[in-house]
Amino acid sequence: MNLFVIDDHPLMREAVVMLLRRLRPGANVVELDRIGGLDAAVRTHGAPDLICLDLKLPDTTGTSGVHEIKNLFPGTPLAVISATPAADAEELCVDAGADIYIEKSAGAGEIGNALRALMAADGQFEELAPTDNKLSKRQKQLIVMLDRGLSNREIADELGISEHTVKVHLWRLFRRLGVKSRTQTIHYARVHGLLAS
Repeated sequence: MNLFVIDDHPLMREAVVMLLRRLRPGANVVELDRIGGLDAAVRTHGAPDLICLDLKLPDTTGTSGVHEIKNLFPGTPLAVISATPAADAEELCVDAGADIYIEKSAGAGEIGNALRALMAADGQFEELAPTDNKLSKRQKQLIVMLDRGLSNREIADELGISEHTVKVHLWRLFRRLGVKSRTQTIHYARVHGLLAS
């Protein structure tokens, strides 16, 4: 498993690398300080299975790094880990293709939980048509909570998990159903009888 960490701040990059090594002992963790080194790293180590990306790098502007990475590796989970407050950048990053946005101020425990959830294997049903009995209990629970109009914070409080973990669960649910938003999820669920009308 190749885990790429792209961050130009040495201390932060090292912290994320240590976190990933604890989460996935034996994984090959590749450190880069800019996106410009990505091609050479892929030639040396192979394609990434997960990419952790700092938003502000010497060779990126705004969400240009997110766009570039998703163009190169559209199916690879991408976590943006940034010092920029989520309120200012999360929506832009997710719209650009990031799978999850994590504030650096979240702390090691919360960042670790979010990355662990993002790396958790959920591919066993990927090739099957999404039907009610192929959704996990948690995914069915999320659909009901979305239908109730709960925010990520409210879902996190109700389930006793972090808001970052909620975001990862939603990302996996969206992928599972082939949708891109809460509204599309609720519409899909109603059309396919996953919610009482």
